[in-house]
Amino acid sequence: MTEKITTEVRGHVLCIGFNRPAKYNALDIDMYRQLADAYGRLHSDNDLRCGLLFAHGDHFSGGLDLSEWAPEFAAGRLPEIAADAIEPFGQDLDRRLAKPMVVATQGICFTVGIELMLAADIRVAADNTRLGQIEVKRGIYPVCGATVRFIQNIGWGNAMRYLLTGDEIPTDEALRMGLVQEVTPAGEQFDRAFEIAERIAKQAPLGVQATLNNARMSLDEGERAAMQRLLPDLMPIMKSEDAEEGVNSFVERREARFQGR
Repeated sequence: MTEKITTEVRGHVLCIGFNRPAKYNALDIDMYRQLADAYGRLHSDNDLRCGLLFAHGDHFSGGLDLSEWAPEFAAGRLPEIAADAIEPFGQDLDRRLAKPMVVATQGICFTVGIELMLAADIRVAADNTRLGQIEVKRGIYPVCGATVRFIQNIGWGNAMRYLLTGDEIPTDEALRMGLVQEVTPAGEQFDRAFEIAERIAKQAPLGVQATLNNARMSLDEGERAAMQRLLPDLMPIMKSEDAEEGVNSFVERREARFQGR
């Protein structure tokens, strides 16, 4: 049976691919659970330092397979996932992916496609990407994070402009607003996103994860809480082998070789 989510390790990067191209990579429940398993693998494997989410085929995602998801939504829940998995929309604030996620998109990218982008950290879009948060055109509204994270990323007015109309977002406008960080010619988005993921993976893992954690804290708990944790959370890192390697590489004028410990 063909896997609906592919995984490939390249160095310290876990490449996670949607693999349902005949269905525009629409996310059914089985695919969602496989995606959660892949996120769980990235989260728990110390040799993996960054993730890259992409899609096989011409389109990133046509959205949810609503015929399967409607009963779950009617019951007010997301599908159950394995105990060691990570909820990919980031709705479980007590157990979030501890490592950075880069996303590469192309073609159609509707509804949950955008919400998975927003739950990640860095987004690279091909110039043929069609971005649309179109739930209001289908009689519902976004429930996988867009109403929160659009505001965090592009501000109230920009968010409402697209959330309330369901209009598609041109890639140049998405770049201007900060919804995506780079736009590439179609076909080059994966390579560019992998370059970014690989650069992240070369940095000190403890420092990268602490940066991500504190930045999230500033959103979840506010500026004061994040500021109060800066020095306390740095103290154990200062005792790490990576911190020593960082100083030594600076003194010796060479590239650091971090081990994540």
